[in-house]
Amino acid sequence: MLDLDFITTEVRKIALEAGAFLRNERAAFDPGKVEKKHAHDYVSYVDKESEKRIINKLRTLLPEAGFIAEEGSGSLTTEEYCWLVDPLDGTTNFIHDNAPYCVSIALRNREELLVGVVYEVCRDELYWTHKGIPSYLNGREIRVSSVCDLYEAFIALGFPYDFESYKHIANHLVNTLYGNVGGLRLQGAAAVELCYVAAGRFEARIEAFLGPWDIAAGALILMNAGGQVSDFEGNSDCWSGRQVLASNGKLHQDLLSVLQKQ
Repeated sequence: MLDLDFITTEVRKIALEAGAFLRNERAAFDPGKVEKKHAHDYVSYVDKESEKRIINKLRTLLPEAGFIAEEGSGSLTTEEYCWLVDPLDGTTNFIHDNAPYCVSIALRNREELLVGVVYEVCRDELYWTHKGIPSYLNGREIRVSSVCDLYEAFIALGFPYDFESYKHIANHLVNTLYGNVGGLRLQGAAAVELCYVAAGRFEARIEAFLGPWDIAAGALILMNAGGQVSDFEGNSDCWSGRQVLASNGKLHQDLLSVLQKQ
């Protein structure tokens, strides 16, 4: 049986080391080495090197585990345990020297998420949890907000790179929510924005066409802080990232109603 306390402690160290690497690279960043994966979707040598460093350390920590990582380390895996790694969530923010961006590392078995760690580099904020414990930010327990009126809700939206498929949803959300909620924001880093919901900074975060590495760690942190994560139909099986509604739980049904009227 895994010692989740020990594993989480070690993953926190790995995330902090990766974050220090990102911080140092940002100080001397060469935008000429940026590559385009798809329209407006970028990857840099920093993403790739960060992933390589993280994967090497995780292999040592838990040799029997497989990997699914954004920049190509591993794929769908049959191992009992699997790491889900985003070595730099918020690459476009990073390239433009704009906050936030983060490192996201999660561990799951075949049934459920076990460990979630997210390190937001710009604010030096380390979020973590594992199965059976609360969620923490820099050692302090966090909980979702108590806001239960949509009119008071502060909501983060994500606009994915697949704009042709998502534009009608984005237009619907903006047209429906703008002026009818406490505020809307676009920040561009799904993993840490789920943690912001967990910490009570947002009441919800909505996006589609993400990857499992984008949401795994932040989703576990949010759920262990009292929140809720589903697809746009309310199904809890949302781990592909295809549709992700993350909330403080109190506004989940209201936001599902909004999404289902598109």
